[in-house]
Amino acid sequence: MMEIEPLVRWLHAIGAAALLGTGAGIAFFMVMAHRTGRPDVIAAVARIVVIADFSFTATAVIAQPITGYWLARSIGWDLSAGWLGLSLLLYVVAGLFWLPVVWIQIQLRDMARASATAGTPMPPRYHRLYRIWLISGFPAFGAIAIIYWLMLNRPVIDLP
Repeated sequence: MMEIEPLVRWLHAIGAAALLGTGAGIAFFMVMAHRTGRPDVIAAVARIVVIADFSFTATAVIAQPITGYWLARSIGWDLSAGWLGLSLLLYVVAGLFWLPVVWIQIQLRDMARASATAGTPMPPRYHRLYRIWLISGFPAFGAIAIIYWLMLNRPVIDLP
């Protein structure tokens, strides 16, 4: 019979990799599509990005706190450890930026599809939302990258 802790550890690591990897991939492909200035390309890429965000990112977002809690309990980590508290805080920060980004990606996809169908340039609203999407990605991705570091190093951090 397989021990549960190695499985949970593996699931948690896969979820973390999915968050970091999917976030980087989505950002790269959206930026590259945007740079073409072609509504048809942007629409096609944004369609895939939205699917990837719901398939991979959303699944990992749900699984991470569950597997993290389960892992911490099974290993016997102190749930009040500073690195764990900071990780949770950063997870909330990432989520607060990620949720609007998902909504924006849907809007960008829909505007690109409409522009491609009509043969018109992207509307000014697209460009405003794209800038917000791009800027919001930095703190969300940065928070996930820091959480990754905290999970791997588990530094001693005294929280008030």
